[in-house]
Amino acid sequence: MKTNEVISYIENGKMDEKLMDIYLDETKLTYQKERYINAVKQFVSIFDETEADIEIYSAPGRTEVGGNHTDHQHGEVLAASINDDAIAIVKATDDNMISVQSAGYDMITLSPDNIEKVDSEEGTTRSLIRGMIAAAKQRGFKAGGFKAYITSDVLGGSGLSSSAAFETIIGNIISGLYNNMEIDPVTIAIMGQYAENVYFGKPCGLMDQMACSVGSLIHIDFESPADPKIEKVELDMNKAGYSLCITDTKGSHADLTPDYAAVPAEMKSVAAFLGKEVLREVPEAEFMEKLPEIRKELGDRPVLRALHFYNENRRVEGQFNALKKDDFDTFLRLVKQSGDSSYKYLQNVYSNKSINAQNVSIALCISEAVLGEDGGVARVHGGGFAGTIQAFVRNEKVNEYKAALDKIFGEGSCAVLKIRKYGGIKVL
Repeated sequence: MKTNEVISYIENGKMDEKLMDIYLDETKLTYQKERYINAVKQFVSIFDETEADIEIYSAPGRTEVGGNHTDHQHGEVLAASINDDAIAIVKATDDNMISVQSAGYDMITLSPDNIEKVDSEEGTTRSLIRGMIAAAKQRGFKAGGFKAYITSDVLGGSGLSSSAAFETIIGNIISGLYNNMEIDPVTIAIMGQYAENVYFGKPCGLMDQMACSVGSLIHIDFESPADPKIEKVELDMNKAGYSLCITDTKGSHADLTPDYAAVPAEMKSVAAFLGKEVLREVPEAEFMEKLPEIRKELGDRPVLRALHFYNENRRVEGQFNALKKDDFDTFLRLVKQSGDSSYKYLQNVYSNKSINAQNVSIALCISEAVLGEDGGVARVHGGGFAGTIQAFVRNEKVNEYKAALDKIFGEGSCAVLKIRKYGGIKVL
């Protein structure tokens, strides 16, 4: 469909049903229509393509529901896609060049034939694009030229996985333009992890990419990372009487990569001490038997983080089973336990290099004060250290809760989100 036709199609309400199906929030329908129309207009303006045949792709952010820092040890997680996303307006080209303009950033141009890692690109969006192309080609998929304008309302550095959403949308563009949408969501997620680990230089697990790419609320067992076991879970938040709230505490993520990297590194050091690569391969009884020796050799923080892993893995199974039984009270109790363990044992709520910057700690304290005993629960969200908190809040408490967190961290810091059923998709 041509650019002007797409704009008329959206303006005339012909895309309303699809947008509601994707975003699930009638109060934001006008916002989404305006957002899509503006994205098309930006594509036309940037690339001077007034009559281009375009396609539209979407990839959501994600929320981690259970399994804080377990995926990189081949553990279990609960994760869900959310109704904040990245969208891309795309046109295939025959010049064998890729040009990507993300809103607010400089144009990135590269050839899909040049897929060697460039060390100086580590930590950049360019590295993610190049890594996704390399990952696709390594698996025998085709890649070629395209122009894309990408805009996202998944906040960068917010713990909602803006990088994984970006990787997912690039993977879907490659799949849609050159592979008949035949690259399955799990493969796109694995490609995204490869791009982030090898090309971007961040040693992340696979949870973020899997949640963004697959969609819905899913239980993932990473015991075999090349073939993860995935099962979708039904969760009707309205029926339970709760809302999902994510608060961006506006902490700086500058210089935090070493803090993030230390978590898997220390867990793996415990596994290595016991002759294995990751903790999932080490029986808990063997770990407990050798705990005094591990403390003496490695120190206490790696031991505490390993203890968190074993207990968190059990909590994920408990959350999964509770949701299958429609036992929301047990689910919430385990969410609270997960948050407590992350704070005390995993120790990813703030960086000990900057003890005066404790945004997440403040947010958790205020949450407990507002929610009380029966208003809901809150916990650190995602990688931690400076980002977001997650809260399951009783519906009648949402306005009070949002007002309290917005007062401290700024208007709009607390977002009320919904779990969407789609991962990365071709919208149009």
